Amino acid sequence: MPNIPIIPETITVHLGRPAENARNVTVPFPEYIKNVASSEIYPTWPESAVRANIYAQISYTLNRVYTEFYRAQGYDFDITSSTAYDQSFVYGREIFDNISQIVDEIFNSYIRRQGSVAPLFAAYCDGVEVSCGGLSQWGTVPLAEAGLSPFQILQNYYGDDIELIENAPVGRVDDSAPAIPLRLGQANPNVELIQTRLNRISKNYPAIPKIYPVNGVFGVSTEDAVEAFQRIFGLTADGVVGNATWYRILYVYNGVKRLSELNAEGLALSEVSSQYPSMLAPGDTGDGVRYLQFYLSYIADFVPTVSPVAIDGVFGAETEAAVRSFQSSYSLSPDGVVGELTWSTIYNVYLGLVESLPLSYTEGLTVPFPGTLLSLGSEGEDVRLLQEYLRYLSDFYPQIPAIVPDGFFGTATEAAVTAFQDLFGIDINRGVVGGLTWDAITSAYDDAYNGRRASPLQYPGGVIS
Repeated sequence: MPNIPIIPETITVHLGRPAENARNVTVPFPEYIKNVASSEIYPTWPESAVRANIYAQISYTLNRVYTEFYRAQGYDFDITSSTAYDQSFVYGREIFDNISQIVDEIFNSYIRRQGSVAPLFAAYCDGVEVSCGGLSQWGTVPLAEAGLSPFQILQNYYGDDIELIENAPVGRVDDSAPAIPLRLGQANPNVELIQTRLNRISKNYPAIPKIYPVNGVFGVSTEDAVEAFQRIFGLTADGVVGNATWYRILYVYNGVKRLSELNAEGLALSEVSSQYPSMLAPGDTGDGVRYLQFYLSYIADFVPTVSPVAIDGVFGAETEAAVRSFQSSYSLSPDGVVGELTWSTIYNVYLGLVESLPLSYTEGLTVPFPGTLLSLGSEGEDVRLLQEYLRYLSDFYPQIPAIVPDGFFGTATEAAVTAFQDLFGIDINRGVVGGLTWDAITSAYDDAYNGRRASPLQYPGGVIS
């Protein structure tokens, strides 16, 4: 599963039910969508209805690809042609001209829940012979005739908390399993993915120990968690993540997150925040831009050739200038656009600066985000730091419960984090401390600490007795 959805160049379709002995065909992704749309809806429908249906078909398909729904079960295809399982695909059929033109225009757009990363599993049915909890294909027609836009039609069925992602990147989507099995001592992004997934799975299967830190380094805690997972799910308990274990973890992870259901839990940005979030460019908005600005603003404090930037989630002229200045400072093409190379360089520079500082609590001083998400089950000195800041803030804000700085992120710490986020209007990563929440906590701590102390000869604001 890639961190951010990519529109695949091609898709492999199984011409039958999943376990049926049938042919596989690989076709360009837009041609697949054109075939499905031409097989399922009428070209004479109002254009808004046609577009709404195609958005749903694209999102449904991308969810199958993104979650590797079938490949995680050991199949060698992405989707089936069976309407009992997926969408109608008639290999070699005629494509309607207007549908072809619309698909060419929007094939790289899809819908998702706000705050989530995964494409929405946009369930639908014809609405005449079959009814379902998702979109009614025939039901889109009167809505379009009433003047609703394609997006309004989609909101009518999937809720107001969806968003339309346009101009998503297009590229080759390979099987996600690493070519070399993951084992003790390795360090790479695939290890971080496994750590994140196992920690989420362990919420449903508490016999799996939590992994800390989630840092992409395959240590003893990761090996222990892998072995526990393998024992639970009947795999060889060798602590090595080979192809079978990788896809079994993915399959179970998809299941506990319900990523292939309409009411999916969703993937938050917190689960991919250290990873490349897709190309960011002037005009973009959202959490990916906020993380970019967070890293750049910190780097600018240490690297004078990097321009400072505000963290507002809008990729405007100031953010573009900061990106260009960073790219020039680190011998990258200064195009003002954040591709994968620029993102990884920014993140690595940030971590390099953070790791050069001692992580210990000194009253009145704050340290930057350590680079690892802190959540229920985390432990260590960075958790103790967080708790010290929150304990101090609880003296000023009674809404934040007082906690004991013991270095373990338990339910009391989670409650304090959530209370802080509620108080300061932080609506991402609920109960989890990523870079943006850490920055807000340390900023509030700094304000509270320095606001409490008077300078020499300054009136302290109260009666001295």
